[in-house]
Amino acid sequence: MIEYISQPWAWYVSGPVIAFVMFLLLWAGGEFGVSSNLRTICSMGGAGKKIGFFNFDWKKQIWNLVFIFGAILGGFIAQNYLNSNEALQLSQNTVNDLAGLGIAFDGALVPAQLFSWESIATIQGFLVLVVGGFLVGFGARWAGGCTSGHAISGLSNFQLPSLIAVIGFFIGGLTMTYLIFPLIF
Repeated sequence: MIEYISQPWAWYVSGPVIAFVMFLLLWAGGEFGVSSNLRTICSMGGAGKKIGFFNFDWKKQIWNLVFIFGAILGGFIAQNYLNSNEALQLSQNTVNDLAGLGIAFDGALVPAQLFSWESIATIQGFLVLVVGGFLVGFGARWAGGCTSGHAISGLSNFQLPSLIAVIGFFIGGLTMTYLIFPLIF
């Protein structure tokens, strides 16, 4: 049983589960999004007394915090109890492209050359992790939500701003992948 659980779920299982959760959220009048949790946490901490953006009834968003806690707990369980410890399978073309950027593929899910405490002390690591993280946070706030909120919840509600945001996310991702990232490395 544990061997089956440690394998990735097929799209035809996970897709309908996401659709079912979205149906329940739409039916209950809720919206899905991860970046809105920062606003909720800041509001819980009293930031609404100084900044109007954080002045709202955070108790109505408590379910979203439970979702985030569940995602963190699920990631912990998957990594520590359901991990098959097999090397990640990548196509040889991807391995060659990474090598061309100076990133050695060692079978791990994320390259330690990019995502480690040691890499943050390098210029490349600082740019990718800190500056990139700031830009993602700024972009999510400017777009009125994150990729998951717009792509899953906003598109499910047929919201034109979400469609525009998702198109922008894809253009930004392609620009980073093919133009900016090779310049950094």
